[in-house]
Amino acid sequence: MPGEYRITGRRAVDIAASVERAVGEGHIAPGQSLPPLRALAGELAVNPNTVAAAYRLLRDRGVIETAGRRGSRVRDRPASAAREAIRPEVPAGVRDLSQGNPDPALLPRLGEALAATAAGYDRRPLLYGEPETDAELAALARESFTADGLPPGPVAVASGSLDAIERVLAAHLRPGDAVAVEDPGWGSLLDLVPALGLRPRPVELDDDGPLPHAVAGALRDGARALVVTARAQNPTGAALTAGRARGLRTVLAGHPGTLLIEDDHGHGIVDTPLHTLAGATGHWAAVRSAAKGLGPDLRVAVLTGDPVTVDRVRGRQRLGPGWVSHLLQRTVAALWRSWPPGAARAARSYTARRTALLGGLAALGVTAHGRSGMNVWIPVADETSAVTRLLGHGWAVAPGARFRVASPPGIRLTVSPLAEEEIPRVAAAVAAAVRPPAARRSA
Repeated sequence: MPGEYRITGRRAVDIAASVERAVGEGHIAPGQSLPPLRALAGELAVNPNTVAAAYRLLRDRGVIETAGRRGSRVRDRPASAAREAIRPEVPAGVRDLSQGNPDPALLPRLGEALAATAAGYDRRPLLYGEPETDAELAALARESFTADGLPPGPVAVASGSLDAIERVLAAHLRPGDAVAVEDPGWGSLLDLVPALGLRPRPVELDDDGPLPHAVAGALRDGARALVVTARAQNPTGAALTAGRARGLRTVLAGHPGTLLIEDDHGHGIVDTPLHTLAGATGHWAAVRSAAKGLGPDLRVAVLTGDPVTVDRVRGRQRLGPGWVSHLLQRTVAALWRSWPPGAARAARSYTARRTALLGGLAALGVTAHGRSGMNVWIPVADETSAVTRLLGHGWAVAPGARFRVASPPGIRLTVSPLAEEEIPRVAAAVAAAVRPPAARRSA
């Protein structure tokens, strides 16, 4: 048995639950091997086929991986252990740049929009049987999509970007299918893919977005879907350029059956133009969230796509939550209608802070990335050392392990909490933390 933990159960579902519970509670560590099928079957006095079925369930849920004769082991990042848990403890007095939150000072005031929405409900509450999507929000979303060059398509609403992406993946894929994902990439997405029983296929990227040859390799290897961040990529700040978008469209033209998901979560906080891939394949979806521009607690994202994909998303949604609250939808519509000046101000502010930090780091000989959005990615030799040293200097940053599959180590800094006068101090602390000791002595 793994360590001191005793796996229990007589049915496949119970055995799988026992293992998953042990992984989630830390009794079985990532990378640890599970007992051979026949050994565990003998221990539990069950048929080996029962254990085999339990291991299949665990594999489909992203908890374990199997390697033929080498047996089964817990994944390095099992779905039951969220990447968000990989974060430093932030002592009192340390400035936290690890969270990825927007600057509260740049978010709109909600009182007026919420009051107007509530007053409308007092006059006419929404009841069962009415359309799932608020007409005004759908019209605003469609207008925004069209202005950015996305092809025509119906509009649906989900509870945030990750909810939308999950619903689109589930609409077309089945457990065992491979999904091409950016590496480094959004940690929540890297957790979601194996949790759905799908296999992540990491794709290398640079400041211009995913590399065409890496995407081509993933699709040749059987990836059935590709998730791309259009701009403000988390954690690197990458943004698709016109040339990179053309290159990726050429690759996708050779794989028209690929499910394409474009995540534009930075909409509303970036001044980088959108170079969309939407419509490059037969089945596609483009997602925009209100979280970064209007506030994370407004759990609303709009999506458009080909009619089959959007219809499947809507159909499955009806069988679950039914719809996203129209109180939230109408509030977001009111804010989107009135907030363009605030969005432009936020984009300028994040760009100024990010550019200043990148410039300060470059002047000190530190390589960093951050073309758009609110994050800066810094390659490092040792994440633990860099994070620990920065804590000693009074700054908490996110370790790159939260965002990586196979890419080299790094750390992520979010610029939204920073005041202008703090940026030189942050740059100096980062340089002291990440440069080799010899380089620091000779500087």
